[in-house]
Amino acid sequence: MNSKPDVPWPQGLDPARIPAHVAIIMDGNGRWAKKRLLNRVRGHEKGADTVRTTVRTAREIGLSHLTLFAFSTENWQRPKGEVTALMALLKNFLLTERREMMENGIRLNILGQVHRLPDGVREAIARVTADTGHNRDMTLNLALSYGGRTELVDAARSIAEAVAAGQLDPSAVDEACMADRLYTRDMPDPDLLIRTSGEMRVSNFLLWQIAYAEIFVTETLWPDFNREEFLSILRDYQGRERRFGKVV
Repeated sequence: MNSKPDVPWPQGLDPARIPAHVAIIMDGNGRWAKKRLLNRVRGHEKGADTVRTTVRTAREIGLSHLTLFAFSTENWQRPKGEVTALMALLKNFLLTERREMMENGIRLNILGQVHRLPDGVREAIARVTADTGHNRDMTLNLALSYGGRTELVDAARSIAEAVAAGQLDPSAVDEACMADRLYTRDMPDPDLLIRTSGEMRVSNFLLWQIAYAEIFVTETLWPDFNREEFLSILRDYQGRERRFGKVV
């Protein structure tokens, strides 16, 4: 994830209109491997390379927040061998990318049920989040054991507990109160949601936060997603008119 100040600014991309937050549903690792008669794990390994490229590109153009959907609450239902391999790959990614995150001012943040992850992964997360905690140039959110409905239930439970304890008046519950209890508290909502592999659904991802996000679906499988396509999507985003329900 090395920053490259000598790389020319991407042609056609307006530096004044870079989105504050891009979220990506990284889909298609398994299909990429199947097309090549490879084990699904090989697809995840190639997908990890795409993560590196995407994070580097995001840092290069000055994106402040990048959220990657890495492992959902539903993914625990996959074959045990695949889950084990994914967890090992995740641990290795965190530890090997730690140095570059530090060198490039990237703060790691985790969204999801961290307590469900294996001990080794939790230890790696604790180390890297602590080491990168003071970085301010970009926040990299990894959604791990994440589910949008679970996040909303957790937020609603937190509000209910505060009301029951007399710490919060029910009349004070509003959108800001809800947002403050989400995993993404203190972050801007995604301006742009990208999904690879052509699937036309949001898959229980950031259900509250993407209410007004621009959506871009590409047929490209995640392991084949590259810097140029990412930049092309950002150019498409900059050409859209965002009205947020208003008449412009």
